[in-house]
Amino acid sequence: MYEEAVHHTDSPAAAGSSALAVAPPPPAAAAARAGVQTRDLGKRYGDLWALRELDLDVAPGTVLGLLGHNGAGKTTAIRILTTLSSATTGSATVSGLDVATHPAGVRRRIGVANQQATVDGLMTARANLVMVGRLHHVPKHRAQTRADELLERFDLTAAAGQLVKTLSGGMRRRLDLAASLVASPQVLFLDEPTTGLDPRSRGELWDMLRDLVREGTTIILTTQYLEEADRMADDIVVLDHGRTVAHGTPDELKSQIGNDRIDVTLVAASQFEPVVTATRSLVSAAPKLDAETLVARVPVIEGVRLIDVLRALDAAGIDAVDLNRREVTLDDVFLTLTTPGATRAPEARTEEGSR
Repeated sequence: MYEEAVHHTDSPAAAGSSALAVAPPPPAAAAARAGVQTRDLGKRYGDLWALRELDLDVAPGTVLGLLGHNGAGKTTAIRILTTLSSATTGSATVSGLDVATHPAGVRRRIGVANQQATVDGLMTARANLVMVGRLHHVPKHRAQTRADELLERFDLTAAAGQLVKTLSGGMRRRLDLAASLVASPQVLFLDEPTTGLDPRSRGELWDMLRDLVREGTTIILTTQYLEEADRMADDIVVLDHGRTVAHGTPDELKSQIGNDRIDVTLVAASQFEPVVTATRSLVSAAPKLDAETLVARVPVIEGVRLIDVLRALDAAGIDAVDLNRREVTLDDVFLTLTTPGATRAPEARTEEGSR
């Protein structure tokens, strides 16, 4: 819900309520071209900051992944960009419109799919979509036509007349996404869209989202599934304690962490030091031991082959149980760059929830 008690220190709206009444909206052509931009965006609760100095440039028809531990600021950023919360500092535009001075215009141009489905379980799938269309002031006939189009697109035509509460979790998730698209938004905000879905349903949803991007929709995605961000996002911002700690394409972020690694499964922890000695000329960083699984994680220099590590271990008389080459993933990026357990204000915890 909207925050009426927050005092803006740097927001354009702080200049007075008259600014909201007289500020002219940007030309429609500019809005159509624009994606999402923020400058020095921040949100403070008392003395604590939930978000600090966030700068984004999301081009139309691309996907931005917002990653971070619980309470890192992801949902705070989404709430500001979708006009559900007011920024303390900085500015943000969505589809060419300033979120502080033209919130109604922003809401007409966006779609939002939250972590938990918001469709009404006591209505049919089709009735839900028609209702959303009518709430967006879409004429009744057009809302009905649009509902049928989306039901077909999301493979829900057979379930159009069923009560939503009788649908499977995957079907409800697809219906929720369809509801966010009824008004044909230019920018779509997805807060952990595949939470709770089985692998097949998740893959199907990814395919649908790719189709939307190809058609020009801009997507901002928060997710705990780092594989999802790796496969979907053109660009990624990693937040930690409200600040940006990394920004780049998935490949750029992974390259910052290092090259591939060789996981060496040992018979006993006592073999770890000999492994470190035997692979000294092959590694790009110090190996680490997972004491619970007895796996030595050996980050290797680019060009080092699995057979090179095997020969080095064999020459040192180390009888490893298994060797496995592993590419750097966004999981490695996430674990390296973030530190969970941030202290947050009560309001920030309320906004972030369990995200």
